[in-house]
Amino acid sequence: MKKKKAKKAQKKPSTIIKFPVSPAGDRVLVRRIPPEEVTSFGIIIPDTNKEKSEEGVIIAVGPGKKNEDGKLIPVSYTVGTRVRFSYGDEIKINGIDHILVHEENITAIINK
Repeated sequence: MKKKKAKKAQKKPSTIIKFPVSPAGDRVLVRRIPPEEVTSFGIIIPDTNKEKSEEGVIIAVGPGKKNEDGKLIPVSYTVGTRVRFSYGDEIKINGIDHILVHEENITAIINK
């Protein structure tokens, strides 16, 4: 009887995103920036009164959305851009708050 040789594990391409989540369509993956702990007047905000930040840094971008003709329209934001967003789907990756946001829900680019 002949023994079957085990197939070698195929190498993964080097262009794989290092996050366990990749945005689909016109979504971007945003890492939340923690809210300020002190107001501009010097008042310290206790943890119980802090709201979730609506600001973050884009860490991954989806391929884009197809128009009526089937042509792919790429997302107009790039990785590393600091943005403000209105809402999205909250997820935790390695214990850090992230949010998946549709491109249309990004309300501003923050230039600092």
